[in-house]
Amino acid sequence: MAAGLYRHRRLHRIAALDPERDHLEIYQLSAGLEFPWDYTRALEFALFRTYCVPSVSRLLAATGEFRDRPQRRYDDTLLLMAEIAAHGYDSPRGREALRVVNQAHGRYTISNDDMLYVLSTFVYDPIDWLDRYGWRAPHDNERLAAFHYYREVGRRMGIRDIPAGYAEFQAFKREYERLTFVYAPTNREIGEYTLELFASWFPRPLRPAARLGVRGMLDEPMLRAFGFDPAPRWVSRLAHAGLRARARALRFAPPRRRSVLGVAPHNRSYPGYPGRYRPADLGPAAPPADLPAEFRRRG
Repeated sequence: MAAGLYRHRRLHRIAALDPERDHLEIYQLSAGLEFPWDYTRALEFALFRTYCVPSVSRLLAATGEFRDRPQRRYDDTLLLMAEIAAHGYDSPRGREALRVVNQAHGRYTISNDDMLYVLSTFVYDPIDWLDRYGWRAPHDNERLAAFHYYREVGRRMGIRDIPAGYAEFQAFKREYERLTFVYAPTNREIGEYTLELFASWFPRPLRPAARLGVRGMLDEPMLRAFGFDPAPRWVSRLAHAGLRARARALRFAPPRRRSVLGVAPHNRSYPGYPGRYRPADLGPAAPPADLPAEFRRRG
């Protein structure tokens, strides 16, 4: 019991903060200290989820980034978002990271609704993950703080019409998925590149099992949009049971003392990060010369 109470001591701090005024501090505590592994895995699947939208996957296929530099693109995205969270969106490093993100997006024609949808996955997919696999349930302040935090990030990315309330934004996400999650060849193309990327993190003999395990974590709308065959039910049951067993064990682990936000010494693209790196060192390559006209930024 004493160990469990000790494990919850940071939760008391989160509960005492205001989720709107103190959203950055709450998000830093939650993503960097309370649930760092869970946030990383959840954001990986959140990005994977956005590839179920054909307008998103068509652009990603046209840039060639997933074909030529899948690991680099993955690392760029998560490190830039971690930089913003670790230092704050109005800090020097946070503003630098936002400039890189905005410059990358500014090269292409991307609809505001697609940008808004991607932003929504960063709010709600980690919360959904924690509801299922967190070592404790997320506090209401953590839910609301994530919304307010990403609302401010979204504003600085120039995303328009971000809903004013948590439930309203969640409803937008659900409706957008209902309307746009349909199969497209580019969904499958980007999905397969991503599946291979995840599998590449494991020793070669384990990669078939890794591919199967990832498919076992995808819900029915995602499987349909990617055109993937579902994994056998026992795979899904085993994956869910393993994650829940991990959560139960973590309830008795000591609290983490150092935040992982913006710190990735074993990063595959940027070894020793942050080390000598700055956010300006991250980011995708220039658009290909043969980029279709529909994706070229005008003006």
